[in-house]
Amino acid sequence: MKRVLITGMSGTGKSTVIEELAARGYKAVDTDYGWCHSAANGEWVWREDRIQSLLTTEDADLLFVAGTASNQVKFYPQFDHIILLSVPAEVIVARLATRTNNPFGRTSDELARVLADLRMVEPMLRRIAQHEIDTSVAIDEVVAAVLRVVEQ
Repeated sequence: MKRVLITGMSGTGKSTVIEELAARGYKAVDTDYGWCHSAANGEWVWREDRIQSLLTTEDADLLFVAGTASNQVKFYPQFDHIILLSVPAEVIVARLATRTNNPFGRTSDELARVLADLRMVEPMLRRIAQHEIDTSVAIDEVVAAVLRVVEQ
């Protein structure tokens, strides 16, 4: 089974991409929903036992996992591909203000956090990702680019 991590900052389209992959019949998991929790220090972290179980269950040829959490680094060796989704800050701000599938990023404190993560966290993700996809294009183009990566 190939395992693909789709990561990136809030508002880059991870949930939209994972929903589209699931709609096309792929095993696709958005870790924002039931796979994460807020740690004692306030960091958003993956539930490591659940993620480990997900990554070791061989019930599909291809598994897409979407998310960004401070402890995801522990799982990098188990992924065949790590794809960073990115988009300019002004697009992130606009998306966060109008998205309907997740309320995170609407308050001024949350938006400030997202923009700080864009400056500090995204460069770290860029260093570990084997592929980067700009999500400012149509969703069909983004999904096609993701699928081209896994076909390599």
